[in-house]
Amino acid sequence: MSNRPFIGARAEEVMIRRIVAGLRKRGWVETITPYTGYGSSDQVRILGRVVLTPRNPHTDLLRAADKFLSQRGWRNFMAVPIPLATVSVTSMDQTLEIQADRTGHIDVRIKNPGLPAGLQHIDLRTPDSHLVQAPVHVVSDEIDFGLISDIDDTVISTWLPRPFIAAWNSLVVTEQAREPVPGMARLYQRLLAEHPGAPIIYVSTGAWNTYPFLQRFFKRHGLPLGPLLLTDWGPTNTGWFRSGPDHKRIALRELARDLPKVKWVMFGDDGQHDPSLYSEFANLQPEHVRAIAIRQLTQAQQVLAHGTATVLHDDDHLQWQPDAPPEIRGADGDDLSPKLTEVLAQG
Repeated sequence: MSNRPFIGARAEEVMIRRIVAGLRKRGWVETITPYTGYGSSDQVRILGRVVLTPRNPHTDLLRAADKFLSQRGWRNFMAVPIPLATVSVTSMDQTLEIQADRTGHIDVRIKNPGLPAGLQHIDLRTPDSHLVQAPVHVVSDEIDFGLISDIDDTVISTWLPRPFIAAWNSLVVTEQAREPVPGMARLYQRLLAEHPGAPIIYVSTGAWNTYPFLQRFFKRHGLPLGPLLLTDWGPTNTGWFRSGPDHKRIALRELARDLPKVKWVMFGDDGQHDPSLYSEFANLQPEHVRAIAIRQLTQAQQVLAHGTATVLHDDDHLQWQPDAPPEIRGADGDDLSPKLTEVLAQG
């Protein structure tokens, strides 16, 4: 077998290099989009992406038009990644250089240079970009409680991943037309208020390009902000498409490794693979799971989610474990809230 990357990935790299060269000539500018990372007293995980973007409009009319168009989903996909960009990372007077991957993504762990617990910031820049600050939620060593949440159909009613509906929601519909799942914001806010300093981390198969929209959506609807572990559309080194379940498996495994003292309450929905993925993780690492909460979709939502009115069952290979963490199910956050309160009260 060849060690060369998949042909689709190689073709994508050639295409991106040509597009980047052409857009630089047209005056597009190099920019770092910082994403919220997380960490502990030992290390921090820094996330972001190096992209080319059009220059900012210079007149009030163009700025107003740009603000309106930015609410259309397709604008989230206009940035062009800069492969293998060199990025300077500065924190607590310490600077080191890292390299973005072939799609411009920054995902690196560094030793914590002395950042205290709480929301901190790390400076990022390239030789051709302005300095930006990447937020990092440093979790105290005393914290043993946290929330992991899916996004699509768990906190946002998007009816993903049906292809045409997904494309319509992601590329055309304005942000104001997207709806939150009732009660989830209240539930998350209450849990975090009861556990000060606890992290909330969103793990989703959604594209990194939607990060700005998600941040604005969360703020508008009162969902707690926290790191988002998203994925990238397009070819990989091994195939044409990325595996959503594998992305979530890896993300959960990394969270267990990076924050070993935290026991998670895991939120998902039964429209796709969340129940089986969470059960699999709980069976393998029960010491990292406090409880599992699954939002139950209606029959109509099940049809839109995967084409049938029945709940998917892809966990036949799993074996029940006597010490498995409790699992609750409900229609929305208001339905899940009292059930979860009872479960957590039991220890």
